[in-house]
Amino acid sequence: MSATVAARKILTGLHELMATRLSAQDKLDRTVEIVGESLDSEVCSIYLLRGGMLELSATRGLNQSAVHVTRLAVGEGLTGTLVAHGETLNLAQAKAHPDFQYRPETGEDKFSSFAGVPIVYRERAVGALNVQHVDPRRYEDVEIEALQTTAMVLSEMIVNAGLIDERSADEAAPERSGPAQLTGLTLVAGLASGSAVFHQPRITIDKVVAEDTEFERQRVYRAFERMRDQIDQMAQQAEFGAGGETDEVLKAYKAFAYDEGWSRRINEAIDAGLTAEAAIERVQQRTRMRMREIDDPLLADRMHDLEDLSNRLLRIVSGQIGTAASSGLKEDAILIARNLGPAELLEYDRRRLKGVILEEGSLTSHVVIVARAMGIPVLGRVRGLRGVVGEGDHVLLDSDAGLAHVRAQTSVIDAFEARFAKSKERRAAYAELRDVEPFTRCGTRIQVMMNAGLRDDLTTLSMVGADGIGLFRTEFQFLVSATLPQREKQTRFYKDVLDAAGSKPVVFRTVDIGGDKAVPYLSSDSGAADENPAMGWRALRLALERDGLFKAQARALIEAAGGRTLRVMFPMISEPWEFDAARAVFEEQREFLRARKRIILPEEIEYGAMIEVPGLVEVLDLLVPKVSFLSVGTNDLTQFLFAADRANPKLAARYDWLSPAILRFLKRIVDATAGHQVRLGLCGEMGGRRLEALALLGLGYRRLSITPVSVGPIKELIRQIDLDEVSSFMSRLIAQPPPDTRAAIAQWAQEHGIEVE
Repeated sequence: MSATVAARKILTGLHELMATRLSAQDKLDRTVEIVGESLDSEVCSIYLLRGGMLELSATRGLNQSAVHVTRLAVGEGLTGTLVAHGETLNLAQAKAHPDFQYRPETGEDKFSSFAGVPIVYRERAVGALNVQHVDPRRYEDVEIEALQTTAMVLSEMIVNAGLIDERSADEAAPERSGPAQLTGLTLVAGLASGSAVFHQPRITIDKVVAEDTEFERQRVYRAFERMRDQIDQMAQQAEFGAGGETDEVLKAYKAFAYDEGWSRRINEAIDAGLTAEAAIERVQQRTRMRMREIDDPLLADRMHDLEDLSNRLLRIVSGQIGTAASSGLKEDAILIARNLGPAELLEYDRRRLKGVILEEGSLTSHVVIVARAMGIPVLGRVRGLRGVVGEGDHVLLDSDAGLAHVRAQTSVIDAFEARFAKSKERRAAYAELRDVEPFTRCGTRIQVMMNAGLRDDLTTLSMVGADGIGLFRTEFQFLVSATLPQREKQTRFYKDVLDAAGSKPVVFRTVDIGGDKAVPYLSSDSGAADENPAMGWRALRLALERDGLFKAQARALIEAAGGRTLRVMFPMISEPWEFDAARAVFEEQREFLRARKRIILPEEIEYGAMIEVPGLVEVLDLLVPKVSFLSVGTNDLTQFLFAADRANPKLAARYDWLSPAILRFLKRIVDATAGHQVRLGLCGEMGGRRLEALALLGLGYRRLSITPVSVGPIKELIRQIDLDEVSSFMSRLIAQPPPDTRAAIAQWAQEHGIEVE
């Protein structure tokens, strides 16, 4: 008898059995008979979790007196082992396995071969279905698949019959019940606590056995067509079709989507009598089994792609395509996802969303840029999340340390809460500085501005007491939009920003997209082959090429600033002529609008440039006379100076902002602008860290634009500093750098009573 025929026979029998009014025990007893007969097995047994132990609940072939007597701990014996790991066992000689344990009351000593599959309910093993034979033999794949299909149906039957309690299942799976610690890459630092919420909630399969096989097959066909359309659309988007490694990944992804073997296996599961959802899940279980056996990381990633596609297909066929944002967050939450887009993150309630944990993610991904602006801690590169974290589990996110504690012990919770409380106290102290002007001890007023890019950031401006917005990232509007934002929409948005800021200055950075900030509706032939997108066709380079986009933004900004001062800053300037070209676009649009007469023009337009490209510093003497202000972007400047991609975790931590090379370069910029009528500032993350900010003030920087959460701490720092003292120290330090400049600055701060933590 083939596996398909045997499985269908089993499913038919179980379907009829479930419809009877027999007792739960009678149903179990009849089940082992149906399975044993269909697979021609001498022994068939069912073990179920009850009271945290695996109890022999029904058997054909073993001693009936052992039923409800033989009990195994999870991890004990072959049955306990397969439940503990959620893995199938297929052994010709059971006694040769290191976990084999003999229970004499069962009478199983005469049986050599053993095969067992976990009975899984909601991703947790709740029991086992075993078969045994006297003769030593490995079971064929088709037999194992028949057992796995049967186990899936059994899970539905035994839960509905109340034969196991889910609490026992949770307690028996230490990886899903006991305390666990996850490690990853800090993408956005911070502390957060909340309940785990999956961005794409787990799909519950309510119906396993099909009533109409052909109907289920058509449901799968339609789901496949829709999924393939989605993948084809993805392939046409700029962020994917960019060549290189990404293109290879997409090709592999598409290959799986169109793989006939995958669809054939799903059809075979439907032929066996499963519903479309159950058939997809059945094949997905097989994929998970194979993933556990794969040592090759590249092949493992491809198998992850297949699982991702299976999830996509399952969501389409079940109609459960919404995210957790659709239903709303009910309490403080830590969002769990493989990856996220910036628009998806913005759909969540900021009052309830406390942190994010990603299986993937990078330091420069769009979602991280937005999360940092929102002040939400993010931990990335955490593998196997679904195997450890369950929906609703309490999570302590310590992104500062690159850790997350799941179902933490009381001692860990107490220590975390103490840190959290201290952090909260400090935030309250910082809030009291909102209306306090940041003067140094020597009486110098330092400008502390904030970075922004989202509409919600505007309310933060007055809350933190910043002097204005020193960097408004206009690209956020482009990153979170599915289509190119229309000029009228841009105008309304920029006007809202200026209205919210009131009398405080706002510096608009023109759009910084392309390269490492690709958008799906915009592609560039010139940038299609960029091997290093961060150093590629992006920012002002792309804007000057796409003059229609740039002209639309220029006109929108000019119209929005009617009657006020407009401050515009151009990113990624490498040579003075690029600044001239960008300024000319704005002046051309101003003249165009002036001719229309009824348009109210800005009182003044101040033009500035970002210093991100080291080459620009060599020609600052040519640029300085042309600009009103300059702002150092330390994030990009650092990676360009050290040839170190900040998205690479190995390199991101290798080059210190307080290294002599960086400090000397930053001092060069200060010296190059001294004596000129130009305002010099800094708008990178470096300025938002207290120790780094101390060094910057000592180098001569008097304008800092930083994240909103950093405004309070930096204001407090400024009030502790005498500029003459720190300037003198920094001059000596960069002239004769010690082996560890960071430690030297920290020691100096401690000796002078300056808090830098």
